[in-house]
Amino acid sequence: MAEVLDQAEVDALLAAVDSGQIDQQTAEVIGPSGARKGAVKDVRLYDFKRPERVSKDQIRALEAIHEGFARNFGAALSAFLRTIIEVRVATVEQLTYSEFIHSLPNPTCFNLLSAQPLEGQMCLEISPLIIYPVIDRLLGGSNNDLFIPQRPLTSIEWRLVGKITDRALQSLTEAWSNLVDVDFEVPETESNPHLVQIVAPNEVVVVIGFELKMGPRAGTMSLCIPFNVVEPVMGKLAAQSWLSYKRKGVSGEQLDKLQHNVAAATVEMRAYLAETTIALRDLMSLQPGDLLMTEKPAAEELKILVEGKTKFAGRLGRFKQNKAIRITRRTAPDERL
Repeated sequence: MAEVLDQAEVDALLAAVDSGQIDQQTAEVIGPSGARKGAVKDVRLYDFKRPERVSKDQIRALEAIHEGFARNFGAALSAFLRTIIEVRVATVEQLTYSEFIHSLPNPTCFNLLSAQPLEGQMCLEISPLIIYPVIDRLLGGSNNDLFIPQRPLTSIEWRLVGKITDRALQSLTEAWSNLVDVDFEVPETESNPHLVQIVAPNEVVVVIGFELKMGPRAGTMSLCIPFNVVEPVMGKLAAQSWLSYKRKGVSGEQLDKLQHNVAAATVEMRAYLAETTIALRDLMSLQPGDLLMTEKPAAEELKILVEGKTKFAGRLGRFKQNKAIRITRRTAPDERL
C-alpha cells in the first residue's frame, strides 16, 4: 500500500517548506494529493480505436478450432494436388476491418463467405504467392522458376481456385461443427479487397492467419471473422466450456451414426483349410480327383481372415446341405493356426 498523508500532515509539510526546514526537492517527492510519486500504480493502456471485444480465452479457443481446420485442409489439398501441402496457423489477432484490408496485397484472391445461420459475412483471402503455384500445379506445371504475375485472376483461374476453396469450406464446416452447425458458401469473389465492405472500417474483426507451403513455394491465407458474425456463439468459446466439451469425446448419437454407417460396409472373408508346399512339376500334373496331403489334422481349427488379417478360428462342417465353417473363437493377429 502506498503511504497516504492526511490533510494535517500535508499542511504541516507545506508549512515546513515555507519556513525552510526542508528543501523543495524533498517536498517534490510527495504529490499534491498526499500520495508519494514513486508509488506503483495499476495502469493499463487502452486504445479506443482498437477495443478488445474478444477475450484471450476465446482467442485460444478459435485458434484450437482452426488448428484442426489447418490439418484437415492440408490433408485434403495434398490428396487433390498429389503433393505435400503444409498448412498451419501462424497468427490469431484482433484488428479493425480497415487495418485488415490495408494489410492485404492488391490484387489478390479475395473470397466472401456466408455462414448460415450466422448473420453477416466472413472473408477468406489467399495470397498470390501461393495461389499461382497451386494453379500451375493444377495445370501440370512444375513450379520451377514460376513468375508471379501482378494482375487479377482470369475467369479460368477463378474456376480452378474454386476447387481449392470448395475443399477449404468442407474442412471449415467440419471444424466449426464442434461449435455450431453452419453452411459455408462463396457468394462472391473479388480481386481488389478495397472494393469489398462487409462491415464498418472501425469494426472489430478476428483475423486468423495461415501459412501454406508447397515444396519451395510458400504463401499466406487469412480468414477474417467480424465480431458481429460470431457474437451469438461467443459464449461457447469460453475456455472452461470448450475444454469440458473436448473431454466428453464422442457422443452417443455420433457413435450410433458411425456404427450404422459401418454396419453396411462389405468386407472380404477367407478361410484357409491348410497350407503346404508342392513341386512345380507336380503342380502341372494335377488332375481332377488327385489328393493333396498336408501335415494339418482334419479335426484342427481353420484360420479365418477378414480383409487379409487373421481374426477368427473355426471348424469345417455342413449346414443345410451346404459346406460351412463355424466360428469357434477370436484369434490374435500373429497367432499361427
